[in-house]
Amino acid sequence: MTAANGQLIGYIRVSTTDQNIDRQEEQLKEFNLYKVYVDKASGKDTDRPALKAAVDDHLREGDTFIICSMDRLARNLDDLRKIVKKLTSKGVKVQFLKENLIFTGDDSPMSNLLLSMMGAFAEFERSLIKERQLEGIAIAKAKGAFKGRKPSLSAEQTKELREMAASGLTKTRLAQHFSISRQTVYDYIG
Repeated sequence: MTAANGQLIGYIRVSTTDQNIDRQEEQLKEFNLYKVYVDKASGKDTDRPALKAAVDDHLREGDTFIICSMDRLARNLDDLRKIVKKLTSKGVKVQFLKENLIFTGDDSPMSNLLLSMMGAFAEFERSLIKERQLEGIAIAKAKGAFKGRKPSLSAEQTKELREMAASGLTKTRLAQHFSISRQTVYDYIG
């Protein structure tokens, strides 16, 4: 769909490939968007293919970039400000649904303050979550309850992977066959 002067473009991000995007899709559905860019990657930096495609290749003056919340666009205040500034300097509106904020590049002191404050809160919230997660893991380890991440492959699959690797099958083929990453293949074959 198009806005008054341009297109409505959405952006969805989840941290891993097995996380669900349904909640964000549902929130964006009411806007009847022209296109939605989806990244299944960490928000620790801005090196994400869909984000780059949207920001560098698609979005142009008059478009509106709609994101469910600030933490979906960036996990730290510096990245958030850089992305919003880059887009608004091109004449793109940036709209965050959760925070109920729209940035147009008018660079008013109030807009800058709101972006900085809300971005700082999002960054702070993420830091608290990570801290609590690490504390929980430490407590679980002390109780002997933390087992870590479940193995990607069973003992039988591990044996099969090693045999296939010894026969000369490439790491890429092994990764595809077992639906794991190449790094995980390397972890298993040592």
